[in-house]
Amino acid sequence: MWRLQNLLFTLCVALGCVISARGVILVTGYVGGKVNVSCAYGHGYESYEKYLCKDVCGDNDVLITTSQLKNLKYSACDDKKARTFTVTISDLTSEDAGKYWCGVTRTGQDIYTEVKLKLAPDSCCDTVTKIQSYEGYSEDIICSYEPRYQNYLKYICRGNRSSTCLEQALITSDNKQNGRIKFNDDKGSGKFTMTITSLTQSDSGTYLCGVQKNSVLDVFSAVELNVKEWCCVNPNTASGTAGYPLTFQCPYPSQHHDNSKFLCKGDHRNNCTNVTNQSRFTVQDDGFSHFFLVMITELETADAGTYWCGSDSQWRVENYTKVELSVEAVHYAVYTVVPVVLLICVLVIIYKYKCHNVRETEAVMNRNPPKAEDVIDAEEGGIYGNQEFVVTFKQQSALNHLDDPGGDEPDYKNFTTEEFYCNENYHKANKR
Repeated sequence: MWRLQNLLFTLCVALGCVISARGVILVTGYVGGKVNVSCAYGHGYESYEKYLCKDVCGDNDVLITTSQLKNLKYSACDDKKARTFTVTISDLTSEDAGKYWCGVTRTGQDIYTEVKLKLAPDSCCDTVTKIQSYEGYSEDIICSYEPRYQNYLKYICRGNRSSTCLEQALITSDNKQNGRIKFNDDKGSGKFTMTITSLTQSDSGTYLCGVQKNSVLDVFSAVELNVKEWCCVNPNTASGTAGYPLTFQCPYPSQHHDNSKFLCKGDHRNNCTNVTNQSRFTVQDDGFSHFFLVMITELETADAGTYWCGSDSQWRVENYTKVELSVEAVHYAVYTVVPVVLLICVLVIIYKYKCHNVRETEAVMNRNPPKAEDVIDAEEGGIYGNQEFVVTFKQQSALNHLDDPGGDEPDYKNFTTEEFYCNENYHKANKR
């Protein structure tokens, strides 16, 4: 059956007698992407079989039918209400470009609709507009289009793949706000603009401006955005020790000689806090040099961090200096341990010296023991010599006690441990 139809189809094509429901359908796509081939058919053919074939529609040219709605590369859908037969072709290659036929099977001669598929490389573009901006800034990506496209859908995506640009669009003319991104279409000037606020370095890259043209390839233009780190006249570093003063320089452009200067602290200018209102921080400009001095008295470890010193209240790029300050803590342990060790050494020496003297005294006494008669005489003389004093003292104590019964107790003399120690040695010597 298919061979007979193919033969008739080939003859009809050669003779120009192919019955077409409509004129030639032009379909465009991108290599690596996919396209939809949609063919309409007349009333009364809803239940008839439809198919898509290529070239001369030979046995091997039939790609898919409504009896087999899907395979690896092709999928078919028959919308009987809309009377439209649609085939999706995926994973397009350059070999897929060419002539196709949508067919409706019927008794006798089938009904055919011619389709031409054109493919383009999935990349854009030969000409790229370059834009440079800085972190924290706002930037406009401006895209031009021809007047005939005023009412067409416009969109912008990231990357350079044309086939997926609309699917991955950041913003479109139908959706004019998306977070940090805004869209504006000035039809009078033939330009649409995407504005990105609070730029970061991750916003760097290629952007495609697209105008949708439905059945034909969309129109694209490319923009390359380079977002640089927001910085300064000249990055600098400074270091100091806690408890000590520190001075560092902040250069500024010569045209800012009369501008007010300031110093702030923070990882980024958006969270930078002015520190010149603190008494330990002073900014001094001599009026002649192209730099001003920042003086910090009694550094603290908490002072470490990122500082920005500048001369432009508008925070324009390259009018500031970024200073990374590091503060080293004071090592008090070294200065405390050394005196303590020295003191301990002195005490040990004194102790050993005294012990040595005591041992020498005992050794001398051992070598020269007192004679027995000297000891006896000393004891007798001492006892009897003091007997009168003892008796007198006892008497006086008794008289005092009788004369003043309510008086205070007699005071006793306090003896030092050294006197007891000496007497102890003396008695030890006497016992020998």
